[in-house]
Amino acid sequence: MYPALRIIVTGGTLDKVHDMKNESLGFSPDGASHIPEMLQVGRCYFPTIERVLLKDSLDFTDEDRLAILDVCSKANETALVVTHGTGTMGQTARYLDDHFKDHLAGKTLVLTGAMRPFSLSSSDGEFNLGAAITAAQILEPGVYGAMNGRIFSADKLNKNLDTGRFDE
Repeated sequence: MYPALRIIVTGGTLDKVHDMKNESLGFSPDGASHIPEMLQVGRCYFPTIERVLLKDSLDFTDEDRLAILDVCSKANETALVVTHGTGTMGQTARYLDDHFKDHLAGKTLVLTGAMRPFSLSSSDGEFNLGAAITAAQILEPGVYGAMNGRIFSADKLNKNLDTGRFDE
């Protein structure tokens, strides 16, 4: 009834932890992602998880976006969620959308992330991840973003730095 779903982990604030030694946010030294724990909390046991990167999206290059495109195009699943930093999420969505017809036709990709790390209290990450998982299973093929309770097409996925959220 529902399509098989793959979550592709690329990093971003959602997966960051507080480094007490350096008093900053970074990624877990062991390279672990919070996605398995987030799925467990939501009692969501069906997605396959694949880590491609664990990187701040502000440091993404076109080579990183190409790696995401490659993993998405090779995935057997037609429903894909890509976790991503909010800083360049729109840029990556448009990159993937530009290559959609050639490499991703028939697949539904939904990018999502968080403004606050899951490892800290009051993260929006679980809410956004749940929305992305649902959207990837029911939307028509294409590239989208799920943030702040809304679904955006790739061309309208933009972070509003003044409000700290995604708006049309």
